[in-house]
Amino acid sequence: MTPSALAAGAYRATQALTNRAEPRQIAEVGTGGPSFGDMLKQAVGDVSSQGRAMEDKALAYAGGKADVVDVVTAVAETQATFETVVALRDKVISAYEEIMKMPI
Repeated sequence: MTPSALAAGAYRATQALTNRAEPRQIAEVGTGGPSFGDMLKQAVGDVSSQGRAMEDKALAYAGGKADVVDVVTAVAETQATFETVVALRDKVISAYEEIMKMPI
């Protein structure tokens, strides 16, 4: 698996997370757009479903029905997506900590 293929997979995953709703819908309160919690649930669900797909490919390979390249690609894409979600989580926690440090 080439680094460019990994980067492309991570980019696709990030684009899928960011293209869920228009920025105007998120910025405006009370417009009926998706809430942050809903977006977060969907992102975690996407990582979970991608993990299940990776497991299915691994089982198919074990049964002789899949190619090793497909399994390695699925594992790498799942890992890149998971690392992206963890990085976003770390940024949210960091922002929360900064807000809590602000004087009232």
